[in-house]
Amino acid sequence: MIPVVSFVGKSNSGKTTVIEKLLPVLKARGLKVAVVKHALHGFEIDRRGKDSYRHKAAGADAVVVVSGSGMAMVKDEPFEGLGSLQSYLSDVDLIITEGFKKEETPKIEVLRSGRGGPFLCAEDPHLIAVVTDLPISPHVAAFGLDDSAALADFIVGRLLEQANP
Repeated sequence: MIPVVSFVGKSNSGKTTVIEKLLPVLKARGLKVAVVKHALHGFEIDRRGKDSYRHKAAGADAVVVVSGSGMAMVKDEPFEGLGSLQSYLSDVDLIITEGFKKEETPKIEVLRSGRGGPFLCAEDPHLIAVVTDLPISPHVAAFGLDDSAALADFIVGRLLEQANP
């Protein structure tokens, strides 16, 4: 199983920004990392009128678009939890998710001043850390919003080194 860590938090708390700063630090350590974003309200990856859109609209169960620099796939398959993605991401060392607060994966909550309210996952036994700019003392590890190197050390030590002793 590939280690998974889920970044959770309220809307506009800075989850994307924290992940965006963390990725280059993890990549500099030679890790292959996948990011899975939870799109609560659905998403559209293709534009009406494009060939791939037309293939999907005509009934294709899966459409893969490839170029010399990458690929994208749209597939009719019910999402059955993060475990169902493992086969698609078998060549990575770590899966980072944004969202998925109800999954039973290690979670890092992003809590930023001005977003108000309590932790979303304060009572979640899977909460392993908090990234925040607030002067709080959570019951788990805490990191500043710009403390990407220390956060990477924590993730590598907690999830990768423990998974592969």
